[in-house]
Amino acid sequence: MTTAIASSPEEMAVSFARILRGVGLQVPLDSVLTFVNALDVVSLDSRSDVFWAGRSTLVRRPEDHQLFDRAFAVFWEHRTSGDLEEEMQIHKVSLLIDDETESDPNAGDYDSNPAIHLRFSASEALRKKDFAQYDDTELAEAQRLMQALRFAGPPRRSLRLTTAKRNGSRHDLRRTVRASISHGGEPMRLHWKEPSDRLRRIVVLLDISGSMEPYARALLRFMHAAVAGRQRVEAFAFSTRLTRLTKELRSRDPDKAIKRAAEQVPDWSGGTRLGESLRKFNDTWGVRGMARGAIVIVLSDGWDRGNPELLGEQMKRLQRVSHRLIWVNPLKVTPGYAPLAKGMAAALPFIDEFVEGHSLEAMERLTRVISAD
Repeated sequence: MTTAIASSPEEMAVSFARILRGVGLQVPLDSVLTFVNALDVVSLDSRSDVFWAGRSTLVRRPEDHQLFDRAFAVFWEHRTSGDLEEEMQIHKVSLLIDDETESDPNAGDYDSNPAIHLRFSASEALRKKDFAQYDDTELAEAQRLMQALRFAGPPRRSLRLTTAKRNGSRHDLRRTVRASISHGGEPMRLHWKEPSDRLRRIVVLLDISGSMEPYARALLRFMHAAVAGRQRVEAFAFSTRLTRLTKELRSRDPDKAIKRAAEQVPDWSGGTRLGESLRKFNDTWGVRGMARGAIVIVLSDGWDRGNPELLGEQMKRLQRVSHRLIWVNPLKVTPGYAPLAKGMAAALPFIDEFVEGHSLEAMERLTRVISAD
């Protein structure tokens, strides 16, 4: 292998990740960190070691293997683009955005070098992109797309009664007497009441610690979409302490809501005390009534500096009173991921649903999980 890779493993990993992103591969931050750790173990002078360390940590889909192999050859072996011309057939490529309505004026002309027309949707590409790779413009667009998500859990029986179309559980004496007036006071038909349905409360707890920083910005916007679009949603953020954000996120103006929420959180990108934060939630709000019969969603990567036994105890309390307990982990999509972090391992036995949370597409799947019975 050439000596051009004599820089630190961190610099090499970051530079190579940029190359892969430039050619269209999705390479989230956690994959780059895993690649750095792998480079610390393998020999940097061994082409095979570095190649397989990169492919196993940076490539998610089998169809990306060929593109990775060529990027690896160029970046690590300094092969020129001319070296690759014998392997690749050159085509003229034109990109057509779905939003474009104008047609090509030269579409009818004969071209000896036919073009390959690739049509794609910018929104579709954004749906699959990892939150950690978003820029500010994409974050604003994701906010708009999240507003269209439907947050509705399965209904629950209410103590309030409503008119029954057929025989219900209780007589409706008032309507029965009122209807009998037109029949000379004779109750010709009995009217009934039955318990009504109501939406289940949804409680969202967002981890804003340092390890979640690449994802917390997008997930906070997901919380805003849930709170602003539905009445029975409660929102909390936690790192070293727990902060309730429901009031701040109720504003329909996303920029104003996000700004107010950020001002309320004093420990953004701080440490993580999962167990202590959940105990505060259980003691103050959850077990007292907010989480009873509710769908509770925890958005966290599971990294915890606190006592894992405390976390397991509080998760058990929370699961006991909630209708369903869902854990959303942005790192779950990583190839070969296993819940080995102490916090994640302690929480896992008490989780009803363990899902991904790295992209808009994953958030759409989460809304389907929420609405399932």
